[in-house]
Order: sequence, then structure tokens, then C-alpha cells
Amino acid sequence: MKIKWYGHAAFIIRASDGISVITDPYTPETSGYQPIPDVPDVVLTSSLNDDFHDRSDLILGDPIRINMLDVARSGGEIEAAGLVFKGIESSEMYEHPYHEPDKCAMYRWEMDGISIGHMGDVGNPFTEEEFAFFEGLDVFLVLAGDVPTIRLPDLKQVIDRVQPKLVIPMHFRTLRYKPRNMQWITAFLRHFNDADIDFQSNWEVELSREDLPESTRVLVLTHAL
Repeated sequence: MKIKWYGHAAFIIRASDGISVITDPYTPETSGYQPIPDVPDVVLTSSLNDDFHDRSDLILGDPIRINMLDVARSGGEIEAAGLVFKGIESSEMYEHPYHEPDKCAMYRWEMDGISIGHMGDVGNPFTEEEFAFFEGLDVFLVLAGDVPTIRLPDLKQVIDRVQPKLVIPMHFRTLRYKPRNMQWITAFLRHFNDADIDFQSNWEVELSREDLPESTRVLVLTHAL
């Protein structure tokens, strides 16, 4: 599979058979990132009303558009394009610094024998149910910018307990991110040993099951847009 990070919480993950999934597309004007040009088979969103996580309407073509909060509230599982997507309801930070917290979803699915998890826009320490939801995860797309999402010490506890093979940070401050209300990636990386961190020289990585490390490593991508 290939994983490309557009910016913020938006990725495109493309399987070896060509099936592709875009996660949590943003609004370019408010986020500062460029419009997403790719045409996927499926678009997943984690919120019902968040300009930074819920703009499936801006994705080109005619993909299957799935709001994972709806899925989490109606059985927790949906099949599309030959893939099974699972969601769990969660919440933004209870003491959100900018607005009343909204409900959101976290979600996971499997492609090419690799399980992928996305943290959506969660803002609080995990519950036991949320820990169980991500059990056995291979690749974890995590919120690495601290407030207004999950605090970094709480995130590190999640990673230590879930023990994914590969952690890919997202949703942190960059030179393009417009609101400037999150931490730089360095704040997240301080919670790890340098020997456990890799940097990809561009915004896309190609992975197979055999490429996954035996123990948790962090892979930092450059945003594509």
C-alpha cells in the first residue's frame, strides 16, 4: 500500500489493487492546506460539522462518502469498495478552548493485510472501550499537536498500550497550517527515543506487511499540500 499525507488529518491510502481511501478532508481556506486533487474510491470523515475534518463534499469524482460518526452510532461497521470500516464514537476535548466540544468518531480498517487506525479529532484520554477498539493495530494515524486535541502525555499512554507497529503523526502545526493553535512536531517527538523515529523525505511511503517493524516506530511524513 501507499500512504500519502496531504496535511492536517487528511491522508490517501491506496492498496496494491488500486482501491483508495481518503480520510478527514479539510477546508483549504480555513486550514491553509491546498485543495485535495485525487479522486478516491471512498472518503471517510470523523465529524458531522467540522470544517477541518468533514469536507467530503470537496473531494472530486463520485466516491463513496462515509461519515464514521454515523457508522459508530448505527452498528459500528460498514462495508464499501470491498473494505470493512469500523467506527467508535468519541468526543473532542471536554474543556475545548475554542467552542463547545462536538462528538466525533475514531475509525479503523484493513488493506493489504495491514490494519490502519485514525484518531479523528478525539480530545481526551482513552476509555477502556477505545483501547479495546484499536487492539492489534498495525498503522496508527495519531493526533500529534496537543491541545485542542488529545494531550501529548495521554497520547503517549495510548501508543504505549496499543503498541501499533507504525505511528504516523498528523494534525500538528506546520508552516502552512493557518490557525497556528497547535504544537510543532518536535513536542510530540520528545516523548520518544531518537532511535525509534524515522523521517520520510517526502509525503508518501510505500508499505507491505513485511516492512512493518517488530516494535513501535514513529514515521514522520512531509505534508503534500
